[in-house]
Amino acid sequence: MKRLRWMLGLLVALSLTAAVAQGNRYENVDPSGQEVVFWHVHSGPNGELLESIVQDFNETNEYGITVVAEHQGSYPDIFQKILPILGSDDMPNLLIAYQNQAATYQLADALVDMRPLVESDQWGFGEARADFFEGFVQSDVFPSFGGAQLGWPPNRSMEVLFYNQQWLEELGFDKAPTTPEEFREVTCAASQNPFSEAAGQGAIGFEMTVGASTFASMVFAFGGNVYDTENNRYTYDSPEAIEAMTFVQGLIEDGCAAIETERYGAQANFGVGTTFSTTGSSVGIPYYERAVEAGAQFEFDVAAMPHATPNPVMNVYGPSISMADVGGPEAHVASWLFIKHLSTPEAQAEWARFTNYFPVRESVARELDEYFTANPKFETAFELLPYGVAEPATPGYDFVRDLVGDAMAAMFTGEDVAETLADLNEEANEILQDQLAEMQN
Repeated sequence: MKRLRWMLGLLVALSLTAAVAQGNRYENVDPSGQEVVFWHVHSGPNGELLESIVQDFNETNEYGITVVAEHQGSYPDIFQKILPILGSDDMPNLLIAYQNQAATYQLADALVDMRPLVESDQWGFGEARADFFEGFVQSDVFPSFGGAQLGWPPNRSMEVLFYNQQWLEELGFDKAPTTPEEFREVTCAASQNPFSEAAGQGAIGFEMTVGASTFASMVFAFGGNVYDTENNRYTYDSPEAIEAMTFVQGLIEDGCAAIETERYGAQANFGVGTTFSTTGSSVGIPYYERAVEAGAQFEFDVAAMPHATPNPVMNVYGPSISMADVGGPEAHVASWLFIKHLSTPEAQAEWARFTNYFPVRESVARELDEYFTANPKFETAFELLPYGVAEPATPGYDFVRDLVGDAMAAMFTGEDVAETLADLNEEANEILQDQLAEMQN
């Protein structure tokens, strides 16, 4: 908590003014010759693809704008690197940020409201604006900051259930579980009847990753939420949250589930056939395919989270590209033109096919028929998008997420669920109130 207080104190010391609409300040601005620094998380093949998209922009844009893409580690790495330079000219022009991170940055008025650029006659999308999935775009609009557009979505993914189809059939079931009761029946059966093709020893019905997104996904599936938008407060101790965590705790106590003990451990155990099911991002489908191919080589699939609601409720998430308020209007326009380049149907289609992220434009999705045919698991996940909801875009949520992970670990090793969630909720809302108070200064 001392480290958290220090970070919050840093934000307080900065200029905390509300974001204001920038009118037509960008009309007739000349972005020629600008250099745009872009901090991102992509490495390996994804990083190489991004570099090729950057190179294409640098070579073809008519203004001689140069984008310098810099890999800065993971999402938490970038968040920690931004906090000490928040609001200064040392910030990159563009950076990857989850919505809650963008909200934290905007406490220092450090980001650009992109609405004037989106709506600009000169620089905006024009009629093509209607081609974007509105829910994705609106996830980066912040009512608490006057409706500012503090990010633009390059892609999205969702939390899904990965399950061993071949093992499921061996157990005598003909479809993936859709309710908590069915899920308990299947996972307990799997724990007692190891997979015939397992390349390892033992059997785990459900291996759970401890983290805030997994927590939110489970609560959503039980008909609840982790945040009350009307009253601006976290609801980690809601009846639905208690029911969801009690359900998982019961699976663990009965030997039907286990906690992931190392990073990507659930994925590895799934691949060798000792874990029947786990949850993860839809973007991870290719990684699971490689794990299975290198392991027990079985048929698997993805499905909606087993839910107590009439329809699935899926946790859809993804970082966006935020624009730092550095360099003035010329730098802002130059940065925006690169965002537009990333948003072209050509770049979107290439990115979706290569990375397995969902595109953010409807026209691109309509052109993915061949990709869907070749990648049916991706299509299954994509068809669940209408049931998507999002985690809270609240300032300070990064710090709250750490608390959620600690609380889950405590509950799943025997601590009382209701008491643990009550403590979590109190501490999470204390952090939130500190943040909201600063917005009013």
